[in-house]
Amino acid sequence: MYKPFLDYLEQELFARFDLQRRPIPKGLESRVSERGKNPATVSSWCYQCSQLRKIRYTYIDAGESAQIFNGVIYPSHKYEIPIMGIDFLSFGKVKNLIVLDFQPLFRDEVYQQKYIKQLKVLHDKYPDLTQKLGMKFYDSNQYFSKYLLFAKTEPRIIATQLFTAYKEYLSLYWKMLEQAQQLADPKDIQRIVQAQKDYDQYSAERDPASGLFSSYFGHDWSERFLYEFLFEDAVPLSTAS
Repeated sequence: MYKPFLDYLEQELFARFDLQRRPIPKGLESRVSERGKNPATVSSWCYQCSQLRKIRYTYIDAGESAQIFNGVIYPSHKYEIPIMGIDFLSFGKVKNLIVLDFQPLFRDEVYQQKYIKQLKVLHDKYPDLTQKLGMKFYDSNQYFSKYLLFAKTEPRIIATQLFTAYKEYLSLYWKMLEQAQQLADPKDIQRIVQAQKDYDQYSAERDPASGLFSSYFGHDWSERFLYEFLFEDAVPLSTAS
């Protein structure tokens, strides 16, 4: 269901950037599960380039039972622009949840005006994709912009409006990256390093996908996938304590 979205992202990435593969820990690149009604395959890809320190995306294909596309794009630490977040989930073609956002590293008004306000025009074009849903696992004021696309929708909207919006959000993100000024002060760079680490920690502790991965691939594999690949800068709570 979301393969065209994955293919378009790869097309854009390879056309615009000099990508190098970023290693994925052994055993986490792909896996097949025979649990559930339909076998599930999870496959992941990871790249880097001078402008983007980590580009990772994952596809779960469980046939008609589930189709999931998740991706996060982390800018180089020399840029303070937001993180790009993609999360599209469909279960039985009946439950379809989409999240697409520029995820802000900071909440202050200067940052919001500089990097988030420009999303408003795109956001307002797609009322079907901007429903006022409650967030069960996350604080909507933490690492989410007020112009995110967030909706429960149907397949025809996904194939049409969402695909168009997705292309426009990516195009704006590339433009933002192109226009971003590189940080030079080590203190400013370290601030971004810490902000991205904080993002990983927050996300790893709350990501509801952990339960989904466990149901398909087992708890041990799911924990490795969460902390060694998805959010590798996060520290497991058991380790931190």
